[in-house]
Amino acid sequence: MADIDDFADVGMEIAREAGRLLRERFRTDFTIAHKGTVNLVTDVDLAAEELIVSRIRKAFPTHSILAEEKHSDALQGGINWVIDPLDGTTNYAHGYPVFSVSIGLEICGELEWGAVFDPLREEFYSARRGHGASCNGTSISVSRVQSLDTSLLATGFPYDIRTDARTNLDNFCVFALRTQGVRRSGSAALDFCHVASGRLDGFWELKLNPWDCAAGYLIVREAGGTVTNFCGRPGSICDREVIASNGLIHEEMISLLTNGELRSTILGTHQSQL
Repeated sequence: MADIDDFADVGMEIAREAGRLLRERFRTDFTIAHKGTVNLVTDVDLAAEELIVSRIRKAFPTHSILAEEKHSDALQGGINWVIDPLDGTTNYAHGYPVFSVSIGLEICGELEWGAVFDPLREEFYSARRGHGASCNGTSISVSRVQSLDTSLLATGFPYDIRTDARTNLDNFCVFALRTQGVRRSGSAALDFCHVASGRLDGFWELKLNPWDCAAGYLIVREAGGTVTNFCGRPGSICDREVIASNGLIHEEMISLLTNGELRSTILGTHQSQL
C-alpha cells in the first residue's frame, strides 16, 4: 500500500484543481436544480465531483469513495475518500462568495488526512493525523478564548428547516444571548477551518453529512481543538450533530445545548428584560 503522504499529495492536487474549476465558473451561466425545497445542486457541483472522483479512481482504483452528489460507495474498513465538491452550494448559486472544496481520507475507520480549499481567498487548509494543521503551509492553532461571554461562534441550519421541528433556531437564540456573536457562513467545512485557525472560537450544527465534516473534524483536532457530539463523546463523521471548539469553551457549549433548565433561564431572563 502506498504511503499516506502519497495519498495526501494526490488529494491536495485534486482539491486545488477542483477549486480552480469552482472559481472559474463562479457567477457564470450555470444550471441550478432542486434536490429539495431549499437544497440546491448546480452543474458545477456535478462537474467538480466528476473531476475529483475520476482523478482519485485513476490514481487509486481500489479505494472507496463517498461523495455528496452521485458517487457513493458504502464506507468500508479500508481506504475511503469522503468528498464535498462544493460546500456552500446555496451561496454559490446566489453569487455569495463563501464556498469550498472538502476532501477527507479515512483509513480503517480513522481520519488520516483532510483538506479544505477556499478558492476565492486562496486559503488551503490541511491536516495529517499526528502532524498538526496548516493553512497555505503555515501552522494554525485554535484560539485561547476561555468563556462563551467573549466568544464568537458559527452555526448553520438544516435543509429541512421548513418541515422538521428540530431547526436549530432555538440553539441559535440561546447562543446569541450568551456570546459576542453567532455567524452563519453557509459552508460547514469553512466553519471548521475558521475554528482551527482561531477566527472562530466554536461551531455547532446538526444534521450534517459525512462529506460536510470529514476534513473539518481532523483539521480542528490537529489544530488543538475539540470535536464531539452534543453529549461530549468523540463521535464520528456519521453522527448527525457536532460541536467543534477551541476546547476551552467546549463544556459551556455542551451545557447550553443539553441543559434545558439553563436554556429556559437564559431565554426567560431575556424576555423579562424586554
